[in-house]
Amino acid sequence: MTHRERFRRVMHFQTVDRGIHWDFGYLTEAMDRWVEEGLPAEIGGGEVRGDRMGRISEYFGKDPVRWAPLHVHLHPGFPYEVIEDRERTIVYRDGVGNIVEEMKEGEKTIPHIIENGLKDRADWEQYKARLNPDDPVRNQWDYKALASQFNEADVPVAVSIGSFVGWIRDWVGAANLGYLVYDEPELFSEMVNTLCDLYIAKLEPLLKEIEVDLAWGWEDICFNNGPLIGPNVWRKYVSEPMSRVCGLLRRHGVDTILTDCDGNVQALAPLWIDAGLNGLFPCEVAGGSDPVVLRELLGKDAVLFGGVNKRMLTDKENILKELRRLAPLVEDGGYIPFVDHRVPGYVSYENHRYYEREKLAMLGFSKEEVEAIEPLRGLHVPTLTPVF
Repeated sequence: MTHRERFRRVMHFQTVDRGIHWDFGYLTEAMDRWVEEGLPAEIGGGEVRGDRMGRISEYFGKDPVRWAPLHVHLHPGFPYEVIEDRERTIVYRDGVGNIVEEMKEGEKTIPHIIENGLKDRADWEQYKARLNPDDPVRNQWDYKALASQFNEADVPVAVSIGSFVGWIRDWVGAANLGYLVYDEPELFSEMVNTLCDLYIAKLEPLLKEIEVDLAWGWEDICFNNGPLIGPNVWRKYVSEPMSRVCGLLRRHGVDTILTDCDGNVQALAPLWIDAGLNGLFPCEVAGGSDPVVLRELLGKDAVLFGGVNKRMLTDKENILKELRRLAPLVEDGGYIPFVDHRVPGYVSYENHRYYEREKLAMLGFSKEEVEAIEPLRGLHVPTLTPVF
């Protein structure tokens, strides 16, 4: 069974030879710790976090995905500009126009936003100009010429479909988003529709030529008690534009359409499903999106990604407990288990290797497949039995 066949069957709740081995990456603190505890420096070291994560994922034998090229971000991005170089932090303008403060040393995940770039309609006109679908950078690919390398691939093909509200939240700020939808709903609606018009304009030529298995979006508009904007606002201003994008994808055979949203998505997920989006990632357990609860709530209308509670990776007993809890979901299908966000620094290298070995046993990896993964070679005999 190829990776592509396996992915499609898992997403359609069909039997497979083994499960899918993915991850969501690792925080810098974890990677630094693991190098000290035995991860080869040529794998886990370096200055660029993304490069380090990619090497570690490959080292642990993660299953591959191929991304079809699409540019739907702001272009040009705002130029990087240092505002102030302080003793422990640096203040700068980032690529989406915000003025932010970031630590010079230590973990760099979410900089402190001092001032958002989009404050009124005049600012929006600048952003809107950077979302022009006719920008030559968005039309640089000959999809017909690229089609064979994607359509004949034996790995799942994915495409990024941007964001419906999350990017707007980035530009205006979390608190200001709440004011925007009530004080200037027409402006908010224009922003959402501008984004969706761009996605449709750029997706259509790609989808006519390239067979896509997975459409991947991003939101991050929820916290542990629910979303930043409520279901009524979403239904009124976002559901219809979202359904237009999802409808286009589905007409071209793309029926796994996910969004990356941390926090508690339970209030919005039914609306997403009604609009055609059916994939939930990363199913952040402590944030209120436990995959067991989501499956009970949504049934097989949703496919789930992630959901391994990172807080359970601190000792072997809890690792086994967590994987056993999720095993019925894996067996049921429509679910790819991995840590519910980037692996944090309190997870030791030994425990991470233990977790990976036991997860692969649960997924039904053969001894030979595991032995081909260098950091797991010669590791303990697993406790868990295969689901498949």
